[in-house]
Amino acid sequence: MKKPSRKSLASFLLSTTLVVSALAFPLTPVSAETSSTLKLRLLQTTDIHTNIVNYDYYQDKATDEFGLAKTATLIKKAREEAKNSVLIDNGDLIQGNPLGDYVAKIDPLKDGEVHPVYKAMNLLGYDAGNIGNHEFNFGLEHLERSLAGAEFPYVNSNVYIDDKDGNPDNDKNKYTPYLILDRTFKDESGKDVQLKVGVIGFVPPKIMQWDKANLEGHVIAKDMVETAKKFVPEMKEKGADIIIAVPHSGIGPVESGLDNENATYQLSKVEGIDALLFGHSHSVFPGPGYEGIEGVDGEKGTINGKPAVMPGYWGNHLGVIDLTLKQENGKWTVAESATSNLPIYDKANKASLADADQSLVDAVKEDHDHTVEWVRSAVGTTTSPIYSFFALVQDDPSIQIVTNAQKWYVENNIKGTEYDGIPVLSAGAPFKAGGRNGSSYYTNIPAGTIAIKNVSDLYIYPNTVNAVLVKGSDVKEWLERSAGQFNQIDASKTEEQPLINEAFPTYNYDVIDGVTYQIDVTQPSRYAIDGKLANADSHRIQNLSFNGKPINPEDKFIVVTNNYRASGGGSFPGLDGSNIIINSPDENRQVVINYILSEKTINPAADENWSFAPITGNVNLTFTTSPDAKPFADKMPNLKFIAAQEDGFAKYSIDLSKPASK
Repeated sequence: MKKPSRKSLASFLLSTTLVVSALAFPLTPVSAETSSTLKLRLLQTTDIHTNIVNYDYYQDKATDEFGLAKTATLIKKAREEAKNSVLIDNGDLIQGNPLGDYVAKIDPLKDGEVHPVYKAMNLLGYDAGNIGNHEFNFGLEHLERSLAGAEFPYVNSNVYIDDKDGNPDNDKNKYTPYLILDRTFKDESGKDVQLKVGVIGFVPPKIMQWDKANLEGHVIAKDMVETAKKFVPEMKEKGADIIIAVPHSGIGPVESGLDNENATYQLSKVEGIDALLFGHSHSVFPGPGYEGIEGVDGEKGTINGKPAVMPGYWGNHLGVIDLTLKQENGKWTVAESATSNLPIYDKANKASLADADQSLVDAVKEDHDHTVEWVRSAVGTTTSPIYSFFALVQDDPSIQIVTNAQKWYVENNIKGTEYDGIPVLSAGAPFKAGGRNGSSYYTNIPAGTIAIKNVSDLYIYPNTVNAVLVKGSDVKEWLERSAGQFNQIDASKTEEQPLINEAFPTYNYDVIDGVTYQIDVTQPSRYAIDGKLANADSHRIQNLSFNGKPINPEDKFIVVTNNYRASGGGSFPGLDGSNIIINSPDENRQVVINYILSEKTINPAADENWSFAPITGNVNLTFTTSPDAKPFADKMPNLKFIAAQEDGFAKYSIDLSKPASK
């Protein structure tokens, strides 16, 4: 046998020593606290607007297109697929359909009672909720009474208690600004890992304008981005491993600005925020329509590199962000992300993708049944159909009935006052005009009996009646701002040109009844979408007249509108709340109900007080609306049905050289 060398003997002794040492003193395994990989699924619902049951109260029938009962099925499936998940709702929950109205106004929620939305949502085990702007529509008492029924915590960081002295530096939050959720999750090796999940919520500061009557003197609202910069470092100091921002806010402008309604883009730049669950805009992100925005990846679902999701509205999608987290030396970072939206309905094939969860339906059955009974009650009769199919392209009966009712209300209320004798005009907008809410989102009430459900369909928001005292020049600028609804048309082109600017919110397209005018769409819009003056030399509003005579810029008018618009909502020139002369507690839709009850029989046919300035030649103008509009279009000389589209809408042409009626 070969004698071992001195070197090999030394190696043998060393290895033996190591083995013995390892047996006597086992090596410490790599700790999950120092190195770990964890997959976490974030789930989001937003803008449910009381649509718990998959039921369209306005059409009085079940639907496959929306309802949290259907989203619940996707939530349960998404949880089963992931070892670790967090479920968050992003607000605009307790208002938005007749069920919400019934619980707030008809049979008001009492202390100790659970709001139907929480009867349902408590079954799903939400981890947290954020407060949306529409939560304030019915007042703070109703909101607090409603929130008391939630079996999960709520956050809002930028609403503060008003100290009554108007001190903008008041730092006493009205609600819990943020949460740090202590969770035990399973990492990829199967080990239990402790993770502190920070959740911070935001609401647009413009609630102070939109719900001034409910909030003034009680709370103040601060800028979302500045608030994030204040609290996110504090959350880190208190041990948050990751931070989820939950802004009830759309993407917004790339440019910085104070008190923006939509500020998710700017929030994505705040250091320390790891993911964003956003909403408010009733849109879907990731998805098409976000091309060209610097830092926004509409395919991957990131904003300035951070994962973000916005899952539509009314429960029609479930938002999902799948995070891969890595822990090194005790610090967690987002290594990878994947963002998606799971739909409950396939619009292209008109097919349901999720069954309703019966436990949610059963939870709110009594509340649902009471609501259905209420919306079926009759208030009067209409001699002609009321529809909103063409609300954006010609004077429309669905707006006419609202403006008629508003004018009736104010004229009765100013009799014998200092305002008696001043001409009363009335402004209304098409709330249900398709767009981002889909091809079924139109009013279509046949001639005959009008029920509560029909009035709710005409005026979907719980706004209250306001009237403002303005000059003739203000009326013109009001209409100029509204005329941003239309694209600029080149009268020399023969190729197809879409008439409607789809990026312009239809609820900002005010028609003012009581005056006559034309809109010249060959000129550029005087105002940009955000309400800022864009083309100072442009004047789309032509031939503005009252009682057949041109309006003098100094003439006085009372214009009836709602609290949102009168207080500055929509950034309309001359409207900031300072010229309100009637601030009524009565809701606009209740005024419509009272008007119909008073008249018993109405004829809401549009009076055609506005039209487009004629364009002659071979101009090919198109717009989209519901396929159900075809029978009405066939009777109009200026409209022509072209074809149905895969998205559920239909394309029509409009000839601006012809009148709207025969």
